[in-house]
Amino acid sequence: MSYTEALSYYLGAFVDELTRLGVCETVISPGSRSTPLAMLMAEHESMKTYVHVDERSAAYFALGIAKAKRRPVAILCTSGTAAANYWPAVSEAFHSRVPLLILTADRPHELRDVGAPQAMNQLNLFGSFTKEFIEMALPEASERMYQYVRTTTARAIAVMNGAPSGPVHMNFPLREPLIPNFSLPNLWEGGKAGRANQYTSVTFGNSVLPPFHAGSLSKRFASMEKGLIVCGEMNDPSFAEEVAAFAAAYQYPILADPLSNVRSGKHEKENVLECYDAFLRNEEIQNLQPDIIIRFGAMPVSKALTQYIQSRTSAVHLVIEKGGWRDPALIASEMIYADEVSVCRQLTAFASANQRETAWLRMWRELNALAREHLSYAGLDEEPFEGRVMMELADVLPDQSALFVGNSMPIRDVDTFFLTRDKKINILANRGVNGIDGTVSTALGASTHYEPLVLVLGDLSFYHDLNGLLAAKLHNLNATIVVINNDGGGIFSFLPQYAEKKHFEALFGTPLGLDYEHVVNMYHGVFSRPKTWEQFRSAVANGISSNGLHVIEIRTNRESNLQMHRALWATISTSVTERLRGNRNAD
Repeated sequence: MSYTEALSYYLGAFVDELTRLGVCETVISPGSRSTPLAMLMAEHESMKTYVHVDERSAAYFALGIAKAKRRPVAILCTSGTAAANYWPAVSEAFHSRVPLLILTADRPHELRDVGAPQAMNQLNLFGSFTKEFIEMALPEASERMYQYVRTTTARAIAVMNGAPSGPVHMNFPLREPLIPNFSLPNLWEGGKAGRANQYTSVTFGNSVLPPFHAGSLSKRFASMEKGLIVCGEMNDPSFAEEVAAFAAAYQYPILADPLSNVRSGKHEKENVLECYDAFLRNEEIQNLQPDIIIRFGAMPVSKALTQYIQSRTSAVHLVIEKGGWRDPALIASEMIYADEVSVCRQLTAFASANQRETAWLRMWRELNALAREHLSYAGLDEEPFEGRVMMELADVLPDQSALFVGNSMPIRDVDTFFLTRDKKINILANRGVNGIDGTVSTALGASTHYEPLVLVLGDLSFYHDLNGLLAAKLHNLNATIVVINNDGGGIFSFLPQYAEKKHFEALFGTPLGLDYEHVVNMYHGVFSRPKTWEQFRSAVANGISSNGLHVIEIRTNRESNLQMHRALWATISTSVTERLRGNRNAD
């Protein structure tokens, strides 16, 4: 058998096994050494391929698909610096627990470290940011090697999906010639002789608490009236309903991060508090001492909530998640590794019936209602206030739509201004390492699953990933992008360096003075710059009801935006102080 035949059957078995194990989407960046893999993926009837010429944007695009669909997606590139451009998205995938299969073509071993062109050390290229690195064997023509490639593929996907999920890197050294032979009989059947549908199957059981442990926890909760449930980023669509039932069973308030996706939907939201970022800034709140804090998912976006959690040193801090170790506050007293939804169901079942509302829960609800009232008034301001963008989007977006949020100020404004509602709006963001790069590409990847999808981000984040707009043009994607343009890094106005005026604008404000309309036109998008909130609502409604790319720019002023936020926080803080002191006087 010739090398071309061996190459074709070996890589054909690999591609076929990917699809049989559920990896049916690949984002390909063109290159020579990756030719056989790219062509076989394009040929396989069960594999959907996307082409993206920029590897950095391509990896983020795949990340968005995997994040939205909650299943593994592959990325493929040639050797050399092409693979290095995957780095930012790989680090995000690792920290945000997204299953991303990284496939890199490589020079064969005899062409390494000898000055061959487009060759560099790709072994363990991503270091600790992948769950596993696999250096694949060179293609050989034997049934055993075809079985090897299928088994290794199964192993890679199992590692990716194992809790906590994350990226795996497979490196393929390939010799020339690189063109596969599609006329070969049974091209996809290598390694399946005498086997069933796939060489190896992997099954994950659902991790639950032992009944005695669940019963013990339930008794402890019943003895702790002052409990708090903190929900960080979660990706299980059934979590909201189950955690709401759990909270009702024990009469604990839920402090729900927007990325928990507990703030919106048809589930019970009586105990769901969304305005904590505003009222936890008040010093009087520090007197509210919980007995126990139960956290599901990642740490929340809100710095005020994180600081409150960190300062509750006398409380029991219980973290419940599938795996990993996420405790940046360094205060967890107990870690439970189990499926979050299953744990909620178990504990709810153990709870006593006919629980009555506690004074503790009532007080938290009152504070939330007070802050919510003030935040609602902020949504009536006719000035170009960045917080109102989030409130307008929450009203305009239809049920089952998606809101992808950029980092820096947008995610914080969503945290503050996205209020609870019955229609379901799925909120996503790249909070693994909180970077502003790759946001456009990730959101466009998510748009392959969610429709309509609106991305809201700052002008610097938009600039960082202008190359990502190409995916919308190449693949006819439908997405609406809202660019909040304050001509620079608005988040830095809220940080201590803002007081150092001499170097602030050059080093942190970084005004770019760019007109993005020209870029949007280049990618065949529709650009608008509304002057009023009515025009903004109309532009968003038109974008989400039309095909193609729509970019809406909102011009704001960094200084006035800072002052409006501070004034709102001060007003809420004054009201919270009056309410808390009034409660103490009544007692």
